[in-house]
Amino acid sequence: MRLARLMKVFVTGPLPAEGRAALAQAADCEVEQWPSDDPIPSKDLEQGVAGAQGLLCRLTDRVDKKILDAAGTSLRVISTLSVGVDHLALDEIKKRGIRVGYTPGVLTDATAELAVSLLLTTCRRLPEAIEEVKNGGWSSWSPLWMCGYGLSQSTVGIVGLGRIGQAIARRLKPFGVQRFLYTGRQPKPQEAAEFQAEFVPLAQLAAESDFIVVACSLTPATRGLCGKDFFQKMKNTAIFINISRRCLGPCTTLVTSRGDVVNQEDLYQALASGQIAAAGLDVTTPEPLPPSHPLLTLKNCVILPHIGSATYKTRNTMSLLAVNNLLAGVRGEPMPSELKL
Repeated sequence: MRLARLMKVFVTGPLPAEGRAALAQAADCEVEQWPSDDPIPSKDLEQGVAGAQGLLCRLTDRVDKKILDAAGTSLRVISTLSVGVDHLALDEIKKRGIRVGYTPGVLTDATAELAVSLLLTTCRRLPEAIEEVKNGGWSSWSPLWMCGYGLSQSTVGIVGLGRIGQAIARRLKPFGVQRFLYTGRQPKPQEAAEFQAEFVPLAQLAAESDFIVVACSLTPATRGLCGKDFFQKMKNTAIFINISRRCLGPCTTLVTSRGDVVNQEDLYQALASGQIAAAGLDVTTPEPLPPSHPLLTLKNCVILPHIGSATYKTRNTMSLLAVNNLLAGVRGEPMPSELKL
């Protein structure tokens, strides 16, 4: 009796435990894996994906025409360990009839928690306060030393009232926020009702908000959305938070970073000049941000290394979903979470 040939799948790096265990049980697959957590070099990705039926990649892996050509006609599915898909050349992928799996929904809570943490860290100047303790600046008490801004009786503006935007508003409401504003492609009265949030134009949101959280996807329409004009409309006591997300729809071109929703040169000028009070960013352009970047010289700018979904539970759930997408794709079965191209 002739044994069925194993299907080759290539994985671009180590997986969290739940995904690793699920992949290990796939008796019909021959698994090849890049051994390092560092991004796989393009040449190694070309070699690894050659002849594979499935590819499990990360958001740091640019899967472009060159990679697809190297894979050849055997490639059936690309499963990405991310919600965003702007690292994938979806136009080329669609032409070749390759299916795409992604991991939406599972990181909403973790990202919302991070957004609230970043907002509080920024508005209450926690990094500055910690540094004062460490460098001996904490010598006495004075009424205005290390003062920041509080959420009670404030107006919070959310750019993008999707799943994550709603989860952020839900977590901020108990802090005593007086008013929620939101903007986007269209009003969402059903979703907004929970927070009595008002749908307003972007300019009005900028002008009236004490805190602004950007939680929209990076699309051609939102690229550069927050620039000089936007920051000039903001209050000089306002706090700006950016956790904007990667493209979630069928983007036809690769984009470099979801940080592109914000013009960082204009943000730097707004912060350095006192046009706005402070900013907190979990996404930047580029990623990682060079240590010499001007934003990192500012005390009123808190920058995190893109850790919105970085909880053990969330990353395990993401890895399991990515593996299940991969295996369903190579087997020709319905995928738990397929991106419709």
